[in-house]
Amino acid sequence: MGAYSKQASQIVEAVGGKENIEAATHCVTRLRFALKDESKVDEKKLEEIDVVKGSFSANGQYQVVIGQGTVNKVYQDLVDETGIGEASKDDVKKASESNLNPLQRAIKTLADIFIPILPAIVTAGLLLGLNNILTGQGIFFEESLVERYPQWADIASIINLIANTAFTFLPALIGWSAVKRFGGSPLLGIVLGLILVHPDLLNAWSYGAAEEAGEIPTWNILGITVEKIGYQGQVLPVLFASYLLAKIEVFLTKRVPEGIQLLVVAPVALLITGFAAFILIGPVMFIVGNAITDSVIYIFDTVPVLGGLLYGGLYSLLVITGMHHTFLAVDLQLVGSQLGGTFLWPMLALSNIAQGAAALTIGFLSKEERLKGLSYTSALSAFLGVTEPAMFGVNLRFRYAFAAAMISSAIAGMFISVNGVLASTIGVGGIPGFLVISEGMTSFLIGMVIVLVLPVILTFVFSKFAKQK
Repeated sequence: MGAYSKQASQIVEAVGGKENIEAATHCVTRLRFALKDESKVDEKKLEEIDVVKGSFSANGQYQVVIGQGTVNKVYQDLVDETGIGEASKDDVKKASESNLNPLQRAIKTLADIFIPILPAIVTAGLLLGLNNILTGQGIFFEESLVERYPQWADIASIINLIANTAFTFLPALIGWSAVKRFGGSPLLGIVLGLILVHPDLLNAWSYGAAEEAGEIPTWNILGITVEKIGYQGQVLPVLFASYLLAKIEVFLTKRVPEGIQLLVVAPVALLITGFAAFILIGPVMFIVGNAITDSVIYIFDTVPVLGGLLYGGLYSLLVITGMHHTFLAVDLQLVGSQLGGTFLWPMLALSNIAQGAAALTIGFLSKEERLKGLSYTSALSAFLGVTEPAMFGVNLRFRYAFAAAMISSAIAGMFISVNGVLASTIGVGGIPGFLVISEGMTSFLIGMVIVLVLPVILTFVFSKFAKQK
């Protein structure tokens, strides 16, 4: 009998019983259920279970927040005690997809592609932040650290090289994850991504200068002129090319005799996809991607007050729906554009901090020891960029705390947007986010003060009104 067998049985009962569960798995912090009927879930009973820190439904899955280090033990006892078979995350995803509409499926697909590569991107962001500290002027002295201490220059150069690798070869990372998601061989996805950033191609970041000088290299393919350019920092070309590659591979694998598959499937799939990528997919998606980034930049350039207010205030709602994953692609497009950074990521970081500050205040106000502990630990998690425990375990339970965080985040988002805060890349979406700020550091720090202080004040004030009702 496991240490958490009692709680596991209680959780199964609270989600509608064993017969209501199609499949179950877990991630780092949560149990994930594909349920036949989510209306059978007893949320009140779930919240009373001591290991449960919150619950919510997203992307067709019912998720129960347990916490890192404990969730895998609870899951194993759940399997042992109830006889529910262990399922992979793919099994649960497939079981839950039947409950999704087309928009939710599209959002979920993007999430499935970008979440696996997020650790590499965040790590690169943190290392770039370290490089910014070493090379940025006016941080410690009027000149940069490497200018004051030249012996650090080569160390900073190596750190920059290590950090930039994930972004230089971003299409390879996306290709690996996307082809895997679409049912093809991940290795071919890596090769496809590397093809799109091959050193023989004109670097995408040099495209603007080459276009002005009229020096864009081209191929002549049967009378068709094709620009010989790479797709560094571009997201859409490799996404669509990966889809095509996976579908061709699956199609050929079903029809080519097994004995000659190695000689036929991969070469033909890569050849067709490679030509399609350079002739059609790449140029079209290059235009579409630039149009998306130009539109977002135009909105924030023209009405930064409105853009910051809306994105900063509504980001936490996007997290609830799962739509925040779509903006990761926009962030990466902005980083790879001529702008050279993203103004969306700093608002994300401040939104996470605001949720943490609101949860922390609930801990101060609560007299219940279990809620205090949950509030403090989930607040720390939010300050470090993971907001689900704070949002679903605390703030949404006390709606005024969630509202306080949203209002504070909207005000801070408006402030940093007006002042042109820019992150050089994607980093940790919380307090460590300051490491990747490349423009407007002072304004970002003021925004950070706003989301640390204002949610505390508003949550406290709102709690008084809530008690009077």
